[in-house]
Amino acid sequence: MDPGGVLHSRRHDTMYTGTVPTGDRSPNRAYLLSPHSFVLEELGRWLLPSGIPYEKIQLAYSLAPRPDPLTMKRGSVCVVDACFPPAATESLVSAVLSDSPEARILVAADELTETFAFPLLRLGVKGLMTYAHTRREFLPALAAVAKGGYWVPRGLLSRFLDLLLAKAPAPPVPHTILSRREQDVLELLLQNLANKEIAGRLNISERTVKFHVSNLLAKFSVQRRADLILHSFQSHAITPQPRRANLEDSPPHHPRFTRPRAAG
Repeated sequence: MDPGGVLHSRRHDTMYTGTVPTGDRSPNRAYLLSPHSFVLEELGRWLLPSGIPYEKIQLAYSLAPRPDPLTMKRGSVCVVDACFPPAATESLVSAVLSDSPEARILVAADELTETFAFPLLRLGVKGLMTYAHTRREFLPALAAVAKGGYWVPRGLLSRFLDLLLAKAPAPPVPHTILSRREQDVLELLLQNLANKEIAGRLNISERTVKFHVSNLLAKFSVQRRADLILHSFQSHAITPQPRRANLEDSPPHHPRFTRPRAAG
């Protein structure tokens, strides 16, 4: 990782965007979701050297998979095995985020097509990997996603942003007037901090933070924090911390997990 918080990866000839806030914080916990016991076992083995606590959650294979409600703390990551049909994977991600809005989600899939990946990125998925890259990219991807960054092939993420920018409304007026406190809240919001963390940094109540966030969304004519960050790419009215990665796309792969050998 370079001083600007940009994590570069060339393993398996694949390059990912790995822009994350600086710091070495590991995930608080990993939740592994899959209908396949051998996948859960393999992911668990890959986590052992890191010492990251994890929970294996075996799902029923259905068109609307849903785990029992999860209450995930900030900094935890939910790892989803996307072996379901795309619509079922989207349903699962939506269910997890509905129960735990603070959840960071990392998805492993057979291949990453735009048709598959773009709906998941719109829902708020932070990480996308193919099975072929999962073994070696798993731990750095977990670290990036846990900190609020992205772990997505650069070409795929660039095309996704291009699509959003093409369809997005005109950016807000560059000279939108913000109060000093709104500017303070905005600066921390663009660092992916939660309301409680912003309140602590500014020594104000969480309720006051929510009030300022609501005002910011209204002033920039957006509905979600993600939309506000998107506008940072469109207008100099919002200036997030610079995070750039000189990364490339990779050819598609068609990987499979390897079943563990039976003991004895």
